[in-house]
Amino acid sequence: MAQLLINGVRHAVDLDPATPILWALRDTLGMTGTKFGCGAGLCGACTVHLEGEAVRSCSTSISDAKGKKITTIEAATASTTRIGAAVHAAWVRHDVAQCGYCQSGQIMSAIAFLKGLPRGTRPSPADIDAAMAGNICRCGTYARIRAAVADAARAIA
Repeated sequence: MAQLLINGVRHAVDLDPATPILWALRDTLGMTGTKFGCGAGLCGACTVHLEGEAVRSCSTSISDAKGKKITTIEAATASTTRIGAAVHAAWVRHDVAQCGYCQSGQIMSAIAFLKGLPRGTRPSPADIDAAMAGNICRCGTYARIRAAVADAARAIA
């Protein structure tokens, strides 16, 4: 029985330690905000934070997460987190989502990127593109994503 700390709550999951975090979240715990995309850690749809770092939950095992803090989209965009709330608000203002499937992963990557910036830093478009490069959007809303991340960076400066 593995103990996972997800969004500040301990969860016991009776799964093989090699099971990806994604399946513990979605299938065992019913937390469906984190999406399955490619299953190989290449598209970013399944991005969660592990100890504050953006990781692909489809290729990170629950044994790798043991004793570490996991944050999902459900908690990351709660109004209780300054950066998460700023990113969420910017996403809405810029009407980023088209089909929306990749958006939880995009938002999680944006939050991790902005948390890593020194306070007051305004990232360049190239900085944003580099930070978001591991997230694929089939609808091609990259310009809106870039604008939303820049807007969120200004809001938290």
